Amino acid sequence: MVKWLLACLLAGHFSLALADDTTQQDPWMLLDKAAHAARDLSYKGIFMYQSGTNSRSIEITHMNAGQGEYSRIVMLDGLPQELLSQGSDIVIFSPRNEKVVIEKRRGKNLFPALLPVNLELVKASYKAKVTGQERVAGREGVIVLLEPRDDYRYGYRLLTDKEFGLLLKATTLNQQSEVIEQIAFNQLNLLNMSDMEWFKPHVDPGKPYVMEEEVPAGLAESPQDWNLEQLPPGYRQIDHIKRMVPGKKTAVNQLIFSDGLSSVSLFIEPLVKGARPKVGQTTVGPTNFYANVNHGHQIVVVGEVPQATVAQIANSVHFK
Repeated sequence: MVKWLLACLLAGHFSLALADDTTQQDPWMLLDKAAHAARDLSYKGIFMYQSGTNSRSIEITHMNAGQGEYSRIVMLDGLPQELLSQGSDIVIFSPRNEKVVIEKRRGKNLFPALLPVNLELVKASYKAKVTGQERVAGREGVIVLLEPRDDYRYGYRLLTDKEFGLLLKATTLNQQSEVIEQIAFNQLNLLNMSDMEWFKPHVDPGKPYVMEEEVPAGLAESPQDWNLEQLPPGYRQIDHIKRMVPGKKTAVNQLIFSDGLSSVSLFIEPLVKGARPKVGQTTVGPTNFYANVNHGHQIVVVGEVPQATVAQIANSVHFK
């Protein structure tokens, strides 16, 4: 009996030592490995998105076999929707009424590729530390806590796979350290494949396909009559898109800002005569919306960031 108790105590001390060793790891090296693993590995899995009472199951297939990076994301709940990406080009297939609408988008960091390959912007806005271990989808992981350096971004608790580095779970925390969003694998298989048969949409072939109208490249680069001043610290503009919206005669400007991890979209469009302008601020889960009117233009800012961030970006728009 004494030997058995001694063995249990030694095992307990050994487990504590392992936990201590985990917390001594360099968090930025773990995050760098996670950023590359999401793009370099081939894998297939199902992850769950949760925010408040809303939840969705999503299937992802990702391949990188030397000829480029490809992925297919399928919504398993609610209305069917598929997303195919090749490199930074994204195409969304959305059945709407009696047609399938095809939308083209530019690259956005999607789970598990939430982290950029270059972490310098993230390092400037967040502090990182290893806080422990957790097991998800049958795989052991290391927890890295990202704490914001100011009130213009949320915190994140990220679980990276011990063996391969892939991000297994991402939890978004508000300023009170409360969970406001979580994405986590519940099934995950690492693959060794080269067959591309899976890389095609599975939508109703009987419905017509409609391509969303885009503004020609030359027009998208036309001079603008506004500029941006005093953006929140750490945020930089990473994209500017002009897109036609059904029912509107003029294009909508969409500017995307990021601190390397969080992203915010700013929409600017001329007010339509007789239309009721949107003014105010609201919150839905982790997403904040802010709308105002400036020099006859509707300004709307949307992002999974604190209220102060969307408000400051909206108020940074100044017309010449």
